[in-house]
Amino acid sequence: MGKGTKMAGDASNTCNEAIAEPKRHSFLVDLLIRLWKEKPLGTIGLVIVLVLLLTGIFADLLAPYPMGKTSWDMLQGPSAQHLLGTDNLGRDELSNIIYGARVSVIIGLSATALTTVVSIIIGALSALIGGKFDLVMQRFVDAWLCIPGMLILLIMVSIMGKGMWQIIVAIGLPMGIGGSRMIRSAVLAIKENIYVDAGRAIGCSTWTLLYRHILPNIMPVIIIGFSMMIGGAILMEASLSFLGFGVPPGVSSWGSMLSQEGRAYMEIAPALAIWPGLALTLVVFGTNMFGDALRDLLDPKLKGGLGRYGRSTKKVKIRAQL
Repeated sequence: MGKGTKMAGDASNTCNEAIAEPKRHSFLVDLLIRLWKEKPLGTIGLVIVLVLLLTGIFADLLAPYPMGKTSWDMLQGPSAQHLLGTDNLGRDELSNIIYGARVSVIIGLSATALTTVVSIIIGALSALIGGKFDLVMQRFVDAWLCIPGMLILLIMVSIMGKGMWQIIVAIGLPMGIGGSRMIRSAVLAIKENIYVDAGRAIGCSTWTLLYRHILPNIMPVIIIGFSMMIGGAILMEASLSFLGFGVPPGVSSWGSMLSQEGRAYMEIAPALAIWPGLALTLVVFGTNMFGDALRDLLDPKLKGGLGRYGRSTKKVKIRAQL
């Protein structure tokens, strides 16, 4: 009797171990593990983004020469003193690339953050309030999207003047108005859910509904949009700098490096155009690949079943057989 009870207890413990829940990681750790296993290009993009971020933060420590330091070694090729050569003023090209990463980090992240805020305010409020307000706002967005984006940038920079923060506003506002469509569609998809109706029934204001109920449920869309717009913001800054409307003279920027010494001396020293162009290409590629991988990993429609975020499918089958 006791032996049979013991065997039954052992079998029960074995079954419990078989159907035991796997050890769960935090959301961020789980996301990084899935990114590494399922999205190798996304992992490469994340590495590029982190390298850009760290290069911009520690530019003063990484650059072999101070910003703007000139020398008599003008238009020199790669050497032991200047790994990527020098420009027409004798400035170290590697140092210019490193300090240009700082400008790209500040403008890319700040302009994208402003874009996200503007998109949320316009898109979410338009979807929540609805009616005539939604109609007027969407016709305004339609009219705004009909105007070429570069024309808007040039007009805004011409009005506000040159400068880093002027460029951030000039890039962030137009992108935010155009990007509000994505936020509006996400809010429209969830605004009729029961928890939103319950919030209205107990007297929650529009801002409370937006903060407590809407934003947490569209956060994956916001994160994906943020990551995918960083590359576009950096590219817009480079375009403005290339046209002469970018950062002030003396501040290293990849776009200004292409516009000034790169365009003027590319036949004599092709590296002056190759290195900043390659840096822009890598950064835009990395941010786009990382944003695309985040979209695939965070989109509920692309989870691939219960085994992605929930319990493993194998454990569920064992539980069903028992």
